[in-house]
Amino acid sequence: MKEMFIFLCLCFWILAGVCGAEVKSVSVTEGDSVTLESALTEMKSNDLIMWRFGNNLLAKINRKDNKRETFNGPDGSFTDRLKLDSQTSSLTIKNSRISDSGLYNITTSSSNTLLNTFNLTVYARLPVPVISNSSSVQYCSVSCSVLNVSAVSLSWYKGNSVLSSISASDLSISLSLPLEVKYQDNNTYSCVINNTISNQTTQLNISLCQPCPDVSLLLQVWIISAAGGSLLILAAIVICIWRKLRNSNREVQTCNTEITYADPTFYKKSPRKIRATESDAVLYAGVAIR
Repeated sequence: MKEMFIFLCLCFWILAGVCGAEVKSVSVTEGDSVTLESALTEMKSNDLIMWRFGNNLLAKINRKDNKRETFNGPDGSFTDRLKLDSQTSSLTIKNSRISDSGLYNITTSSSNTLLNTFNLTVYARLPVPVISNSSSVQYCSVSCSVLNVSAVSLSWYKGNSVLSSISASDLSISLSLPLEVKYQDNNTYSCVINNTISNQTTQLNISLCQPCPDVSLLLQVWIISAAGGSLLILAAIVICIWRKLRNSNREVQTCNTEITYADPTFYKKSPRKIRATESDAVLYAGVAIR
């Protein structure tokens, strides 16, 4: 008997239009304005139109005298941010906030029905991803980071193809996504953060991915050139350093050759003969090389 009563009540509400209104999803970025349409086609002269946020009355318009009123809402959070259209009865929320997310509905006194119900979601404005790098021997290691985000995805793209991706839940957290790029890679890489309605993109500056120079040599050049203040001196120093590096490379190539020096043996040359013949071989020193 109790179940039948509940069923009849539900049927009555649906026929009356109270529970039959479709919930429409609306999304907006924080700080932007959003308009919730009334969907009114015919209005009687004595209609009282009312907008609610949850159970809180936000705005009303009396068609009898066309008087409009807006209210501050819970905790005064809607103060000076509501606009009610006198012709369409649509409600505009200016400078939207995260706390504005929730259910909104509009009713009319003449038919006692829900004309429209909206589920509004206000998304935080997305930050611009920040790319940092640290070089290694063979790869340029880069990382893309965003701070204090929620309900977003962070992805690395190579051209139009997704290389990797990571998502954040509804909680506010920080995300970081690494990527390794070979030196002298000419492909286009970009880091993208996005939510349901917007995105932000940062392109990877491929010039960041260059092998690290010899800092000690560059420092020597800078110090000496700064002290002398002469371009000629600077050019001479650069040439000397280049020669030093070239000689160092040659030494590295021959560093595996082992040289053993033998003890020298000397023979006394006969003073009677001016020239040495083939039979008078003279050995001054013996050297063995492996």
